[in-house]
Amino acid sequence: MLASIVSVAHTIGYPALFLLVMAEAGGAPVPGETALITGAVVANQGKLEIGLLIAIAATAAIIGDNIGYVIGRKGGRWLLERPGWFERARREALEAGEPFFDRHGPKAVFFGRWILGLRVWASWLAGATRMRWQSFAFWNAAGGISWAVTVGLIAYAVGASAKGALSTFGLFAVVAVVVVGSGLLLQRRRRRRMTAVSTREDDRD
Repeated sequence: MLASIVSVAHTIGYPALFLLVMAEAGGAPVPGETALITGAVVANQGKLEIGLLIAIAATAAIIGDNIGYVIGRKGGRWLLERPGWFERARREALEAGEPFFDRHGPKAVFFGRWILGLRVWASWLAGATRMRWQSFAFWNAAGGISWAVTVGLIAYAVGASAKGALSTFGLFAVVAVVVVGSGLLLQRRRRRRMTAVSTREDDRD
């Protein structure tokens, strides 16, 4: 699926990104985050504008989440528990998410953007558990913007190499590469400083 999105991203990129991210945020199990990552990889190749891409993704996430919140508020529990498509996933999301939302609603809304299950169902759960809209709107906007910026910039920085890693391991592979690479770089610099200090001490002797 990722390869298919890459092949057409530069021609339908912005509208497709908006629709996919908004649909995922609203509760549909579609590859919204994958679309953002792929768009950022394409932007790295100069075919899309990364700033506009991030702005569109953030806007779509916020709008979609608010749509999901309204759906959850009006009839969330019934919709999540009713038989039909994705019934098992919906029930698991409700069972795991409801007690967590009761205790940590704002954190769940904010950090849920980076967690697959919560990213899809967080807005519904917030509405179904009667979370105050003012609190939801604030943390949702903060999470949507932060998510779009961090995911978009990581994928943009990694560039084309993200395509192979993501198709096999997902976003966490890219994050792991960045973390490991940063760690190795810091370790290398530390060794250089230690070597320099050791050399100076030998020269004094």
